[in-house]
Amino acid sequence: MGAFEVLAQPEMAWMYARALIAGACIVAACALLSVLVVLKRLAFVGQGISHAAFGGVGLAMLIGALAPALRISGVEFAVLLLFCVATALGIARATRSGDGGEGNSMHEDTAIGVFLVGSMAAGALLVQLSRSIAESRGVALAGRSWESILFGSILATGWLEVALGGAVLAVIVGVLTLVRRPLLFWAMDEGSAQAFGVPTPHVRAVLMVLLALVVVTATKLAGVVLATALLVLPGAAALRLTRRLAPVLVTSILIGLIGLVGGLALSLVTNWQPGPSVVLVLTALLGGASLWGR
Repeated sequence: MGAFEVLAQPEMAWMYARALIAGACIVAACALLSVLVVLKRLAFVGQGISHAAFGGVGLAMLIGALAPALRISGVEFAVLLLFCVATALGIARATRSGDGGEGNSMHEDTAIGVFLVGSMAAGALLVQLSRSIAESRGVALAGRSWESILFGSILATGWLEVALGGAVLAVIVGVLTLVRRPLLFWAMDEGSAQAFGVPTPHVRAVLMVLLALVVVTATKLAGVVLATALLVLPGAAALRLTRRLAPVLVTSILIGLIGLVGGLALSLVTNWQPGPSVVLVLTALLGGASLWGR
């Protein structure tokens, strides 16, 4: 069946429409943060937070096994968010040496590595424990597979997820607007920002919480791999083309949206998974931007 025949079916057309709307909201939110992530070299931080979702999923499954009444989507999202926010703040606290913190603070990549492997290990053990508890109680435990956590399925997006994506975008835009001056000062010149009295540890913590929020939402909609890609590739590509603040933010969003539409179109034509298809298109756009920006 060709692409036009697929979209001619009302159910399929609405499925792709919901994926586009929800995806556009998350792409825009991630693209705005992506510029800051690339400028501050926080790509590994985003990866660490996104992989913390494994631990959050395991904890949510354990709660569902112990209290079946709590096995609802909202509870899972709340547990994931709290787990990833705690991980993000833990990374920020452990690496405060760069912000004038204690001398015994960990190096950033060390702290991220510790939280990343710790969260994934905890998630695997919690999933195993949850299944054992559910089996002993004779309860059917419907948990997400590792493949769905990694790659997700943005085409399975419902209207609730569309509303969630819009709400997250509004929160990201609102917070960035409120803290734009200290945040940009810190991003451009951390040493000067600290010398002028900018509370750099708090600014860093705010960015970490925002990263956790978009990572959890993107992971729920499209998986860990796409969430990580959206926090790095649009900003990296945009910064290859321009260094002016307003143009780089707009360019980052446009690149993210082109990657989303192109990836969904590619998956429709080739029957590939949407998430990896979007990542491939974004990677190609980064390659093109690198050649163009030479």
